[in-house]
Amino acid sequence: MTPQIRALLVHLLTATGAVFAMLAMLAAVDQKWDLMFLWLVVAFAVDGLDGPLARKYHVKKYAAQFDGVLLDLIIDYLTYVFIPAFALFKSGLLPGWTGWFAIIVITFTSAMYFADTRMKTKDNSFSGFPGCWNMLIIVLFAIEPNFWIIVALVTALAIAMFVPLKFIHPVRTERWRMLSLPIAFAWTFFAGWAAWVDFHPQSWAHWGLVATSLYLTFAGILQQIIPERG
Repeated sequence: MTPQIRALLVHLLTATGAVFAMLAMLAAVDQKWDLMFLWLVVAFAVDGLDGPLARKYHVKKYAAQFDGVLLDLIIDYLTYVFIPAFALFKSGLLPGWTGWFAIIVITFTSAMYFADTRMKTKDNSFSGFPGCWNMLIIVLFAIEPNFWIIVALVTALAIAMFVPLKFIHPVRTERWRMLSLPIAFAWTFFAGWAAWVDFHPQSWAHWGLVATSLYLTFAGILQQIIPERG
């Protein structure tokens, strides 16, 4: 297999995320939230794989006719932002004006963040909350907190997108990667399991989902606080 074909196959793998996004959207329209999140978890797994493969097979060199970064951003906006925001709006977790508030804030701020050229830090982390609303909203579906808590979380994370707080990339951020990567795998497992059991309130996966989400949210901020040893 030539380097050009291998690089093209990586782009094709990334593009499958658009198919999974459509399948998730169709499930969301029918309010089949378990199925919707299962497709989003599959898309999340593909998003975690295609980056390392793109670097390994040098897609910028051998398949430069396709912009892998742009392709990835388009799919990420669908699977990380647009579909989860729609699900939150239609779920009944946010009554009245609060649903409109959340869906407008999430989609608007995320569009601006995804276009921000300063979103990556020197250590391949993210500057500001990276718009991973899918990760927040699946937790909200699992634990169903009071709607004021949801409004507060949406507001805080929307603001956090544009302040100099660091959020790790579990694959690309080298510091603590030996811990971050297994936790990211664990989050994917817990998210898939929670959706598989249709967010049953007694599912043990919910607490694993919360614990891993807290680590992935605050690990980068802790790295800013704790100096790295030379």
